[in-house]
Amino acid sequence: MKIYLDCIPCFMQQALRAGRMATSDEKKLKQILDETGDMIKNISPQATPAETGMIVYKIVKDITGNNDPYKDIKKQHLKETKSIYPELEKIVAESDDKLLTAIKIAIAGNIIDLGVNKSFNIVEDVKHILKQDFAIFDYNAFKKQLEKTTNILYIGDNVGESIFDKILIKELKKPVKYAVRSIPIINDVTIEDAIASGLDEVAELIDSGCKSPGVILNQSSAEFLKLFNKSEFIISKGQGNFEGLSDCNKQVFFLLKAKCPVISNHLEVKEGSIILKEHLPNID
Repeated sequence: MKIYLDCIPCFMQQALRAGRMATSDEKKLKQILDETGDMIKNISPQATPAETGMIVYKIVKDITGNNDPYKDIKKQHLKETKSIYPELEKIVAESDDKLLTAIKIAIAGNIIDLGVNKSFNIVEDVKHILKQDFAIFDYNAFKKQLEKTTNILYIGDNVGESIFDKILIKELKKPVKYAVRSIPIINDVTIEDAIASGLDEVAELIDSGCKSPGVILNQSSAEFLKLFNKSEFIISKGQGNFEGLSDCNKQVFFLLKAKCPVISNHLEVKEGSIILKEHLPNID
């Protein structure tokens, strides 16, 4: 997915928001905005939002010296989501379609997005999404592929929702490799974060090699690319991964909530919609 003009003010907002998490020095904040503006003037229209986001957060890191400005808030979200984990497991256990309920819970975790300027209430949003219909619902294709697969690549998104991913991974009942970011960026999940979430108990953790808020294949590690290309079943969580992988030549199942007008317009759904979308490779 390429950048839309509506992405540009969002990059500036992200730069300022991340900058304020990293420093209170007004001169440094002004420098962050200046350099972000210079970057935007020269960015290729073919770049993805995830690629551009990587540059924005590198600017923040280079100017402030803080390589993980969201560290404290990530810990807070992890604590909050862990506290409701037993209730989520109970909801799945008591549901008529456990896999579908686990998918909805995994998508519900996608509300925790600090790259989007939206407020959220974890418990209330989970309750709402469990009652919500899908705008795109490729569930039958998902189940069909799951039945015949022997291995699953699950690409994680943010720290808080990784707890919700654990619910779904357990319900998949197949071996799973869980891919994370190479370095801290926004509130995205790293190896350290995934271990704190307990994901190492249900999946093998894999470093994607990506330093962007979303997997970008040409910037991933050789090990991850090999895994991606040979995986029989790929699950991609969140908007950032959708932005980076929506044009890939591979079957991928995208799980996300459309939290911004750019994504909702691109998918031709209402903002706030929940999505289970099968992406198919090009066949020449």
